Amino acid sequence: MTTDIGEDCKIDPRVQLNGDVRIGDRVTIYRGGEILGPVEIGDDVFINRDFYARPGTRIGDRVNFGPFVRLVTDTHEIGSHRKRAGAGRNDPITVGDGAWIGAGVLVVGGVTIGPGAIVAAGAVVTSDVPEDALVGGVPARLIRTLPA
Repeated sequence: MTTDIGEDCKIDPRVQLNGDVRIGDRVTIYRGGEILGPVEIGDDVFINRDFYARPGTRIGDRVNFGPFVRLVTDTHEIGSHRKRAGAGRNDPITVGDGAWIGAGVLVVGGVTIGPGAIVAAGAVVTSDVPEDALVGGVPARLIRTLPA
């Protein structure tokens, strides 16, 4: 397990980095975060406090995260009546370049957030978000398309 941190990063010492984590250049991560790799974080990324990312997460360049964002790749196969949470797996999450993820957002596994998209605070993202889209709500739905 390796952690590779780029140049000119500001990572609070209370952030937990576990497993294979690659962090690009000029990344800022505020306190209380937990990142369990494999996770890739691009360049010029800002991550506010209490960020949580699970294995299979890929974050592009110039992405901003509000506080308390959760990127949860963990899920389970549907088991039998006896135990519905069957075998575990991690479905990847990708956040495209230039995206902005608001405070308290939850993104579930298997989702891609397109480049230039905005996810409004408090949203629960259960399906892909197109590039340059503004989405919000529970579950997150398209509010409008943003100019490129």
